[in-house]
Amino acid sequence: MTKKRITLWIFIIIVASLWVLSLDMSPKRDLKYGVSFSRFHSDELKLDWKKTYVAMLDDLKVKHFRFTAHWSLIEPTEGVYNFSELDFQIREADKRNASYVLAIGHRLPGWPECHTPDWANNLSKEDKQEKVLRLLETLVQRYKNSKGLLYWQVENEVFLGFFGRSACGEVDADFLDKEIAFVRSLDSDHEILVTDSGEFGTWYQAYQRGDVFGTSIYLYVWWRNALGPLRYPITPAFFRIKQNLIRLIYGAKPSIVIELSSEPWLLQPIVDTPIDIQLQRMGIDKFNEMIDFSSETGFDTFYLWG
Repeated sequence: MTKKRITLWIFIIIVASLWVLSLDMSPKRDLKYGVSFSRFHSDELKLDWKKTYVAMLDDLKVKHFRFTAHWSLIEPTEGVYNFSELDFQIREADKRNASYVLAIGHRLPGWPECHTPDWANNLSKEDKQEKVLRLLETLVQRYKNSKGLLYWQVENEVFLGFFGRSACGEVDADFLDKEIAFVRSLDSDHEILVTDSGEFGTWYQAYQRGDVFGTSIYLYVWWRNALGPLRYPITPAFFRIKQNLIRLIYGAKPSIVIELSSEPWLLQPIVDTPIDIQLQRMGIDKFNEMIDFSSETGFDTFYLWG
């Protein structure tokens, strides 16, 4: 067989394999949409966070949430905890039979990713990690019996090392393993969700570690460089291929989209951006595109971010 023919057969096999992996192999399913909510993000938007949250519950009838226990809000002073905001969110969700994922740890959703209280900024790496473990224990013991608790999300997209490195430092997979094992030892009744980036993540590191895998979907971004606003040149098949490949190698497990982008990606805070620019970056046309796109990725559960 000639070298050209061998090359052709290799090309055909690769194309055929990608085509098979791009197929939606999941059974027919009902799609479920929820939202991420945090006091931290509401404050950034200069909203009354309680009114905003209650409106989600009562006006939008949201039944599935991801809450975030940002360290800087939970423990603003060392050893002195503020649970009032998170208690309120969970209590009101329980009243309405809503479910929730609770994200805990140091690196949690929202720039700059790691939300370190001022008192912990100058701690050594080892001391800071011990304080994080103490925070995890405090949160798990307080909320593990909550009626609507679905999963513990331990940290957020840890393996997306280049994003948030200035605040989070280098990737420490060993410490993530320690956190996961510690949370499991404190609560064996709830599964652990570990997340990775949809577009840039390799997935396998996060996928292996959690009981449930979570990823993100972003299409419209604006990197701080000369490229300007752009749409990633991907289709839903990109996510189907990744999902089918990771399941083929590591086995099937529950997998969800924990962060479906539904906000404008901007170079300055939303409240400082003219509304016409916001609508260019994420108007109703792009929002509908995100919903349609997500429905074809092979996932069935999505939490909107924004």
